[in-house]
Amino acid sequence: MTTFASGTDTLTRDALTVLQPGFIGTTAPDWLLRRLGEGLASVGLFGRNITSPGQLAALTAQLRAERDDVLVAVDEEGGDVTRLEVRTGSSFPGNHALGAVDDADLTREVAYALGRRLADCGVNFNWAPSADVNSNPANPVIGVRSFGADPELAARHTAAYVTGLQSAGVAACTKHFPGHGDTEVDSHLALPRIDADPAVLQDRDLAPFRAAITAGTRAVMSAHILVPALDPDRPATLSRRVLTDLLRDELAYGGLIVTDGMEMQAIAGTYGIERGSVLALAAGADAICVGGGLADDETVRRLRDALVAAVRSGELAEERLAEAAERVRALARWTASAAADGAGRHRPPVADIGLLAARRALTVTGEEGFTPLTEPPYVAALTPVANIAVGDETPWGVAAELLRLLPGTETGSFAGDAAGRAALAAAGPRRIVAVVRDEHRHPWMTSALDALLAQRPDTIVVEMGVPQAAPRGALHIATHGAARVCGRAAAEVIAGR
Repeated sequence: MTTFASGTDTLTRDALTVLQPGFIGTTAPDWLLRRLGEGLASVGLFGRNITSPGQLAALTAQLRAERDDVLVAVDEEGGDVTRLEVRTGSSFPGNHALGAVDDADLTREVAYALGRRLADCGVNFNWAPSADVNSNPANPVIGVRSFGADPELAARHTAAYVTGLQSAGVAACTKHFPGHGDTEVDSHLALPRIDADPAVLQDRDLAPFRAAITAGTRAVMSAHILVPALDPDRPATLSRRVLTDLLRDELAYGGLIVTDGMEMQAIAGTYGIERGSVLALAAGADAICVGGGLADDETVRRLRDALVAAVRSGELAEERLAEAAERVRALARWTASAAADGAGRHRPPVADIGLLAARRALTVTGEEGFTPLTEPPYVAALTPVANIAVGDETPWGVAAELLRLLPGTETGSFAGDAAGRAALAAAGPRRIVAVVRDEHRHPWMTSALDALLAQRPDTIVVEMGVPQAAPRGALHIATHGAARVCGRAAAEVIAGR
């Protein structure tokens, strides 16, 4: 039986219902449980909240003991952005690897397997997939999170991903509307701007979202980006022209609209989270995501009170807030029905589907003249600063997998102008495996590879980002992502396994 709010009026309950907050810790704090009793309907989980499948299942059970229809959301894209396996790296390759294979059935199976893993732990709402078309190679925040630069490819794989995930009983949240692919700024840090004309936006950026809507995506996440062709004044998250006129009316989308994290600087640094949340609801958003950075009861209280005050002042229509809250409840009903029906449980996922996909995603150059290594190499990881969506706590690379296949493998991390010289000195006479991530975006990385290859032309190069730079080295392996399984697939080629 669902616990309904007691001692709170309808307006306050609706204001709590539209919030999707986070918290600190691996068990639910008292304040969060209390808010669930007062009307809070959603909770967002992050890597800091998850240590193991068993712990996660216990946490979601704790939340459902307070409110049995609670939406438990997570940012689990697979690939580089993983919360389930934040400390080990993902068992599933990300979107760019799936796009490189370009087998929609495989994408559907990977999304289904990931969804089953989420559902088994009690998670019923996934802030994925990223439907962004990575049309700008300099994009610092999307990159391998995108299926690719081709809109038609991105569209068919977005649809396949949505179908696979939701067949496992987990609601998909297609992001970042109307498309974050053509940016050179990370919206975690500032407000990006996309100067594309309407025809380009229609043909390029919106294509995957149309496919997701046709596939039945249960949620869409807005982007904190300014697109003057759509609205010259307000970012998409706060724009009625984008969320209502375009997404609701023109694209005929009827599901839940969720904001990206309101504490991201694109919103928090310009409008503030309270004002931004009011404007987002007024523009047509139904749920306010907050909790990646601000994760406490004070944040929930501030946003609840801001929404209530906006209704009472007439700035936010009470009917708009009620409509938004009802969409949240409708999604909760769908997830409860999917769980009751045992969605996806009629068939097991394909065994090791993540590793199979990662192997298929490899692009190997120079293999015909390559002799697999039999002696342990030195792995030089040329390590860029991780973007905030990925985080810096998730391991990446090939060193751990090569150590398993070639005991004695050693590794070091290098960055900056002296990276190449430092890596040469550290490697000594051992064969070098240089691991890079988006070489094309980092001039220092290109210089480091120049130095390594000038002195050691037998160096093996593994590119674990977007393979935009020309292949070079005695062997070049493009993994199309830095998930743990991508590293394993590359290591198998290097060691001839």
